[in-house]
Amino acid sequence: MRVLWGLLVLLPAAVGAQEVPDREPAPPPRAAAPAEPAQGTPPPPADAPPPAGSEPAYAEKDVVAAAEDVFGRGAKGLAEIIERTFKSYGRPNAYIVGREGGGAFIVGLRYGAGTLYHKVEGNRDVHWSGPSLGFDVGGDGNRVFALVYNLWDSDRIFQRFPAAEGKAYLVGGFTANYLQRGDVIIVPIKLGAGWRLGINGGYMKFTRKGTVIPF
Repeated sequence: MRVLWGLLVLLPAAVGAQEVPDREPAPPPRAAAPAEPAQGTPPPPADAPPPAGSEPAYAEKDVVAAAEDVFGRGAKGLAEIIERTFKSYGRPNAYIVGREGGGAFIVGLRYGAGTLYHKVEGNRDVHWSGPSLGFDVGGDGNRVFALVYNLWDSDRIFQRFPAAEGKAYLVGGFTANYLQRGDVIIVPIKLGAGWRLGINGGYMKFTRKGTVIPF
């Protein structure tokens, strides 16, 4: 009996003396994986315009100098027309230098050819033609200098641009007309040779090669 009692007394001490195995430290929490881009999101269009103010464009003084190469230095009214166009549309990213001829009485035709100067893509030949519907008197033999706006891709010049014109000028006088298709704006500045008075409407079709068919 005494032996049994002694074993009962020693048993708790023996249990308390046993070593408790060390636990392995818990692994650190995993970092959250970066969110993946949404599937199926289309990329931005390749011909999307650059942010406003960041696109290359021609300064007003450079445009005036180029226009004076066409019409002559100090041509009366030239700087004023360019200044007014800049106030309306800002700086162009292209311009056209060329010549145009045409004539009309009720229904007329016009043809022209020149060079497109693009601020980014360089130079290329352009041709244009189109009807002039309205009341016009006389004929033209014009040197043309045209400012072009929002032409992010120079291939976009080769299409039809509607025009609405109302002009009256004498020999040696300047005139500016406005053509637009979508966001592309063309402002031809002409020095007339002849006399023409009219309020007419039509369009100008720009092509890579000359054509006798303006439609």
